[in-house]
Amino acid sequence: MIAQGQKIPAASLTQLGEQGLNHFTTDELFANKKVVLFAVPGAFTPTCSAAHLPGFVVLREEFTAKGVDEVMCVSVNDAFVMKAWGESQNADRIRMLADGDASFTKALGLDKDTGDFGGVRSTRYAMVVDNGVVTQLFVEEDKQFEVSKAEHVLTNL
Repeated sequence: MIAQGQKIPAASLTQLGEQGLNHFTTDELFANKKVVLFAVPGAFTPTCSAAHLPGFVVLREEFTAKGVDEVMCVSVNDAFVMKAWGESQNADRIRMLADGDASFTKALGLDKDTGDFGGVRSTRYAMVVDNGVVTQLFVEEDKQFEVSKAEHVLTNL
């Protein structure tokens, strides 16, 4: 599993924009900025939709005030689902990224097999990434939702 002080691994993530699918390398996403990245096991799932994403939406301005350039959400879903979920949650200030094949999640060592729930998914986590290097990492225990909450990440900035 990735650890504090390590560089984000090379991978590609996808975002659906006005002109179609956009593919971004991790170097493009994380270079020369401070980013809060959080991951959810699945878009439109109960805890993710009721609490995880909404917390970051509500506190987005406070992250900016603490020097965060961008807040990103990633899930092992496709870019169409991530865009629809972001729109349904008024997450226009959160970059909604798809890791469709779970390659980024696996490279981080934060993947888990959920069986018939959805196969390979991401562990729930949040991290602070400064110029491509993980400076803080908050990984949830299975079936927990405490340390990756927006409020907890904000308090620890």
